[in-house]
Amino acid sequence: MSVLEPVRLVLASGNEGKVREIREALAGRGLRIVSAADVGVTDFPPEDGHNYDDNALLKAGHAATRSGLPALADDSGLEVDALNGAPGVHSARFGGDGLSDGERIAHLLARLRGVPATQRSARFVSVLVLATPQGAVLRFEGRCQGRILEGPRGSGGFGYDPVFWSDDLETSFGQAEPGSKRAVSHRGRALAALLAWLAEPDAGAILRGETPTGDARPTPPDAESDQEEQ
Repeated sequence: MSVLEPVRLVLASGNEGKVREIREALAGRGLRIVSAADVGVTDFPPEDGHNYDDNALLKAGHAATRSGLPALADDSGLEVDALNGAPGVHSARFGGDGLSDGERIAHLLARLRGVPATQRSARFVSVLVLATPQGAVLRFEGRCQGRILEGPRGSGGFGYDPVFWSDDLETSFGQAEPGSKRAVSHRGRALAALLAWLAEPDAGAILRGETPTGDARPTPPDAESDQEEQ
């Protein structure tokens, strides 16, 4: 992406773990990353969408409209086959509002008590939506396959990471080095698709509002392969 000055991009999320991952991935890309709070956006509408796309667009569109700047939002979730895809879009509220990561993990493990390892397959899914005040909307998706462990391993990452065994890394996300996790994680793959788009000639113009619309982009090859395997 070629820009005269760094483009300010609002991260429409209050999740510190997500914000940290996104900041690190976008460093040195001609962007000035700011939080929603930095530009006076301190409240968001309820995330009551039916899928990840709905919720990500809700957050990104709200932040872009309120701030007058392009905004990036992530909605992601853990899908467990033995729970018919739950918690999915409700991952952040699984077990009830106000629970800590540890309490949500405990609730998940209780729901899976007695389920053998061969039936604990799961995946993380991330959808990134970039929205501009001029109406451009771009979507990027990433997925990673694995299974749910019977107990936490490692203290790294956040959310359900300590109980998610990555098929790619052959370790839990809680034990993985941040760089290794980022290379194969659902959010890492979605960010890789975003970074590929940022390298395109029209990306800067869209972010600066010089081009009124943007096209949805295909998911990265790894994500497409994961979908075919399901």
